[in-house]
Amino acid sequence: MRVLFLLFIVCPAIEIGLFLLAGKWLGVFPTVLLIILTGVLGALVAKRQGIDVYHRVMRDLQHGSMPGDALLDGICVFIGGLLLMLPGFLSDIAGACLLIPFTRNRMKPLLFKWLRGMSKNKRIIIK
Repeated sequence: MRVLFLLFIVCPAIEIGLFLLAGKWLGVFPTVLLIILTGVLGALVAKRQGIDVYHRVMRDLQHGSMPGDALLDGICVFIGGLLLMLPGFLSDIAGACLLIPFTRNRMKPLLFKWLRGMSKNKRIIIK
């Protein structure tokens, strides 16, 4: 319940405040341009990295190994791309963290732990 409160109330309020500050510091037009630019750039980077992840998954499957790490990368790239396409500076920072390999590798254990917890609670099934 707290997560939903944070997600739907607190984050948008912070984003609105950041929009207002950016509009004051940069001006309205540069702020809007920056929002559009990060969305387009995020889509392009996510597409390129998504294709790379797809090739890693296929290579792992062809070699007869489970593509677990590549699938976690794919989830991170997908979520990161979505976050970058959303208007907002906080979502852009979170999305960039999921698209940059160094920070993504730091976040993958958290994602794996969360998925494992969901599996133990019978919310999802990992085979």
